[in-house]
Amino acid sequence: MQRRLSGTRVQPFKTLDEPTLVERAKSDPEAFGELYERHVDRIYNYIYYRVGNPDDAEDLTARTFFQALDNIGRYEHRGAPFSAWLYRIAHNLVANWHRHRSRHKTVPLDELLPTPAPMAGPSAVVEKKEAREVLLEAIHRLPEDRQQLLILKFVERLPNAQIGQVMNRSESSIKSLYHRTLIALRNDLQNRGLIQK
Repeated sequence: MQRRLSGTRVQPFKTLDEPTLVERAKSDPEAFGELYERHVDRIYNYIYYRVGNPDDAEDLTARTFFQALDNIGRYEHRGAPFSAWLYRIAHNLVANWHRHRSRHKTVPLDELLPTPAPMAGPSAVVEKKEAREVLLEAIHRLPEDRQQLLILKFVERLPNAQIGQVMNRSESSIKSLYHRTLIALRNDLQNRGLIQK
């Protein structure tokens, strides 16, 4: 879509780089709409894997973008992608959601593990399902920050630098946390006799 302002041709929002689009969104709701379109699916997926319920995920995604719209005027680009700011808003809303419901956080990470091939026999299907359940239970026993790290790493497929921006940690801190998380998962599974030492 091309628009004209004061006789000049305006660049379509889809072709704008993100920092320029964010600046435009501070005064133009259509520009914010483009930011929404670029990020809504990833923010929804992130929230969904944190709350495990599509209705709650939709509600929290909407709240994330309402808060972003309300505060876009105060947003300052400091080298981190705009999505890192959105993930922080989403993270805070999810944390409040869990506190409000007074229950332990669960993260349905079923899609992280590959599903069995359609030609697999019944015993292979059962074995893969049991392995998936064991791994998910082990992940659910991890502290919240480690669950968040696994979601950002394996569901959102973000690089360590961007995960660090979302979690307010350095890239080296994320690498270290990731390493400790994998060791903790392995030790948990070994202590329960599910894998060999």
